[in-house]
Amino acid sequence: MDSCLCYVTCGSRAEALAIARAVVERRLAACANILDGVTSVYRWEGALHEDPEVLLLLKTRRDLAEALTEAVVSQHSYDCPCVTVLPIVGGNADYLAWITSETDG
Repeated sequence: MDSCLCYVTCGSRAEALAIARAVVERRLAACANILDGVTSVYRWEGALHEDPEVLLLLKTRRDLAEALTEAVVSQHSYDCPCVTVLPIVGGNADYLAWITSETDG
């Protein structure tokens, strides 16, 4: 099964941690990385914004991406959260197998 990376931005570390714990607990993701200190510049509702955010990276299987996206959106505080899925095209085969085994519930 193909692995993928889910890229999510959150409004706080607490929110990112809550989402990470929930999706790893449900085996929708094998691992979550939380990166503080992100600054996002974006246009929303006609205005330019520059805000601190927290980046949440989730490693999962491609066939779980839709369920993972739904779980993230349902727990997220934003009206339109950034949740994107990026294919993993290579890497450590043992690690990629681990992603599969940890999401095979």
